[in-house]
Amino acid sequence: MEELLNTTAGDVTQLKYALDTFYFLVCGALVMWMAAGFSMLEAGLVRSKNTTEILTKNIALFAISCIMYFVCGYAIMYGGDYFLSSITGDGVADEWTYAPSADFFFQVVFVATAMSIVSGAVAERMKLWAFLAFAVVMTGFIYPMEGSWTWGGNAVFGMYTLGDLGFSDFAGSGIVHMSGAAAALAGVLLLGARKGKYGKNGEINAIPGANLPMATLGTFILWMGWFGFNGGSVLATSDVENSNAVAVVFMNTNAAAAGGVVAALITARLLFGKADLTMALNGALAGLVAITAEPSTPSALQAHIFGAIGGVLVVFSILTLDKLKIDDPVGAISVHGVVGLLGLLLVPVTNDGSTFSGQIIGALTIFVWVFVVSLVVWGIIKAVMGIRVTEEEEYEGVDISECGMEAYPEFVTSRK
Repeated sequence: MEELLNTTAGDVTQLKYALDTFYFLVCGALVMWMAAGFSMLEAGLVRSKNTTEILTKNIALFAISCIMYFVCGYAIMYGGDYFLSSITGDGVADEWTYAPSADFFFQVVFVATAMSIVSGAVAERMKLWAFLAFAVVMTGFIYPMEGSWTWGGNAVFGMYTLGDLGFSDFAGSGIVHMSGAAAALAGVLLLGARKGKYGKNGEINAIPGANLPMATLGTFILWMGWFGFNGGSVLATSDVENSNAVAVVFMNTNAAAAGGVVAALITARLLFGKADLTMALNGALAGLVAITAEPSTPSALQAHIFGAIGGVLVVFSILTLDKLKIDDPVGAISVHGVVGLLGLLLVPVTNDGSTFSGQIIGALTIFVWVFVVSLVVWGIIKAVMGIRVTEEEEYEGVDISECGMEAYPEFVTSRK
């Protein structure tokens, strides 16, 4: 007891600093683990002949994201002072609630998440090196710029601050997920659909994934990693208020995912007469995306409902994009883009610090910036080196043409 009485305010501050830094790093590690989830999900939803290439894209984009965000992305998004503090490890408890380098680590894994969304949408027909060239620009410039207008608090082109207009995005339904989907949509529109996906008479041909157990594992990994994604965005856990906020965020994140699964499964059953596993998987992710913009203020019941709305919406979005002949092998544009917008629009329902007009302006700012600049970048890459493999390479599988190896060589007896 005497030791407790002699505890100084400085000791308490140091303990809080250590706890918040540790919590931040653990949450960042959980978000980093989402890269494995995206890898498994995408590898399971593409055909076996394209597995090695999609895995190569995922590990390479993560490395590129880390490098480019270090080189320029973090400084663009938060300014030079934050960047210098993070790379030197400087920072004292009265200026930071956690170590500056922990902030950099947490932010960089968010960048990689945004880029991971792109890889699935352009799968099975894009050149590997064209994709990686785009990753350099996306993670080093496109994402950091829109991040500087939102989480960075800078005025958009010096005109207005989104936060002052009533825009709020707690963990990134728009800033991370919708931006990744916007970049993906731009690429898909220039790339075109996979051969055989759409018939001459307008019919839509299903192209099943090769490994649904792997896709399911990937979804569970993403579900778990999302606790770090949303929970870490509380930014601290060393006092009663923040600890309670973290617990609420974890609870609502899990509730929304559950609601998304059940709603998507029921919707698929009503539409198709069958329980569609891929729709259930996307329903889980849709629920998670829907709650990401504001997981701290809804009740548990509201979180279930928000997730369920996302689960229903994603099924109809996937079907609609197919009718529009926008070929997205993993449903990334629907999950992260359409439902990302939904998440932003749901924020004012429970958070009176935001407005519907502010959310709409913020969503438009993010989408227009990322989509237009991405379209330009994809167009330049297409003109310089091309973005699509040849028809023969697509038929044979991009594993051989792009990587020189197959993921399942023992399963192949002949090639016609």
